[in-house]
Amino acid sequence: MSGPLLSVAIITHNEEQNLARTLASVQWALDAGEIIVVDSGSTDRTVEIAREAGAWVIERPWAGFAAQKNFAIAQCIGQWVLTLDADEELTPELQLEIQGLLATDPAADAYFLKRRNMFLGRWIRHGGFYPDAKLRLFRRAAGLQFEERPVHETIRFEGATATLQHDVLHHAYPTLGAYIEHMDRYSTLGAEVLVAKGKTSGSWMGFLLNVWAVPVVMFKWNYVFRGGFLDGREGLLMHLYHAAYTSWKYAKAWEKARAAR
Repeated sequence: MSGPLLSVAIITHNEEQNLARTLASVQWALDAGEIIVVDSGSTDRTVEIAREAGAWVIERPWAGFAAQKNFAIAQCIGQWVLTLDADEELTPELQLEIQGLLATDPAADAYFLKRRNMFLGRWIRHGGFYPDAKLRLFRRAAGLQFEERPVHETIRFEGATATLQHDVLHHAYPTLGAYIEHMDRYSTLGAEVLVAKGKTSGSWMGFLLNVWAVPVVMFKWNYVFRGGFLDGREGLLMHLYHAAYTSWKYAKAWEKARAAR
């Protein structure tokens, strides 16, 4: 098959704090492939960092997560495509695993990567947050596309898949403020989905169940029974505020429905 072996696709916006680390973990891809960075109007050194690392930079107005990622994939000419977020990093072990895999004729057409999430400087390994597997490596000929969703874009694929052994690192939430802001924003988006589906906790019992009981049960399940407590203070805060996110989501849906009346 002609063309480079691997294309790495990354979308960015003001990622100078993260991008150099991400690009360093895929520099080996330039030996037999390409790195494509699609930037949406960064005002910091993101574009400069990408070009210094040998990436092909395309500047494009923001069109949404799925549309932006699909555009980046469409620019790829490699036999295989690896999509990464700008705050992710391949471990050295995963780098070697991918290189070894692509040196063969892989049996699957798409591969999930185990994602290890960092929260307040600690890797979260319990409570259902690991392994946070994401489909990121696939044959370009398979024609995978991201689908836009109100909260998270996702890939759907019906072909043969497998999961790689080693981790991709997600440097997600360096501060508690960043996490709470993220959960606040996502709870608003989640509330909009609930309103569209008519799930707005109309009755008092439904309100109490969704805003209080469900978050409490979720916290106990993830923190106690799934071992979230093993991640120390950071685990406690993550599960506490993740449960709060669920409460906020249903409370905001109820508020939106009340305002509409």
